[in-house]
Amino acid sequence: MNDNFKSFFPILGNVTNASLLDVLEQLHIPGKQIDTFVTELEGKGFVLLPEVHVTIEGQEKIYSLLSTHTKDLDFSYLNGVQGQFVDRTLEWQLKKEREDLLEQKLRDREIIEEKSQQLEHLATRLAKYLSPQIYSSIFSQSDDVVNRHARKNLTLFFSDIVQFTDLSDTLEPERLALVINSYLSEMTKIAIECGGTIDKFIGDAVLVFFGDPESEGEVKDALKCVDMALRMQERAAELQGYWRKLGVPNGLRVRMGIATGFCTVGNFGSDQRLDYTVLGSPVNLAARLQGAADPDTILMDQSTQSLVSNAVDATFKGEMTPRGFSRTVSYYEVEGLKPNSDIRTTQAFSHFGEHVEVNVIDSSNIRAAIEELRQIQTQFEKQLQNT
Repeated sequence: MNDNFKSFFPILGNVTNASLLDVLEQLHIPGKQIDTFVTELEGKGFVLLPEVHVTIEGQEKIYSLLSTHTKDLDFSYLNGVQGQFVDRTLEWQLKKEREDLLEQKLRDREIIEEKSQQLEHLATRLAKYLSPQIYSSIFSQSDDVVNRHARKNLTLFFSDIVQFTDLSDTLEPERLALVINSYLSEMTKIAIECGGTIDKFIGDAVLVFFGDPESEGEVKDALKCVDMALRMQERAAELQGYWRKLGVPNGLRVRMGIATGFCTVGNFGSDQRLDYTVLGSPVNLAARLQGAADPDTILMDQSTQSLVSNAVDATFKGEMTPRGFSRTVSYYEVEGLKPNSDIRTTQAFSHFGEHVEVNVIDSSNIRAAIEELRQIQTQFEKQLQNT
């Protein structure tokens, strides 16, 4: 043991005639590392301990130890076990800092992913409370664009279920929820398919407008609104049997009103809550026409009729002075689309055959309905085999 080694490890003091194993023990090297040292030295003739912790004058340092059996005929003092300690304290400190940074980076990434999932979940939930067009405007445009108000020529749609208040007083809450949710779900799906902006649900009433935030021109907007109303009417007729099974003896009978005119559209409300909606007399007129309509009919004002007359069959029903209006309004009952009309672009998911009647209750997930039909087919085939 040379003087440099003794100065390197002052903890050894004046050790003489000590083996390397004695040195390791006096340096308080863990017994497990000493056992590894002995085993590998005897088995391979050399050993490398990459991380040896030694406390010197209260400071922990890290060394690597390389040791081997040596035999030299010319220099007998080199015979035996030789060992070399290499100070790697700074290197291990840098490695530890790098590992800590990497671990922190991974933790930050996990936090970011978790927050992203939370935001995605929140956005998905928020999307259910907003019309798709409004949702897109909020998340893609600046505050100036979203908060801007505009005067636009819009086509308004208003619908209401006849005597729904009486129905809500007689049905159990669970049944009532099934009825109204199935109705609103199907009406919402049709409104979105036709490009309408769903303003709000007021109990069982539905307010939809066309022409904002996207417009294909006042004629096309009005045509899409009338087509939507007809689709809703047809879908409601298809679901009557389902609603009767839920305890609605006469099914749901819906009145609809459509009006076209200039409205102010934008965000209205307070600092705490905003509502993207429309204001103007056409909104009130659509509601008044709905109130004047017979069950299962659609009434529209003359402005709308003028825009859609080339594609929609309608019958003049008369004139009225709606409450809150100073002038008379001519109105028409929508009969249907003309034979040469090419407005329709989507399919209805119902089938009425000679032996089977299929009516998809929730057409928003048609794939699930198809899978259920396959399961029914498999079940019936098994029953046939057992008969």
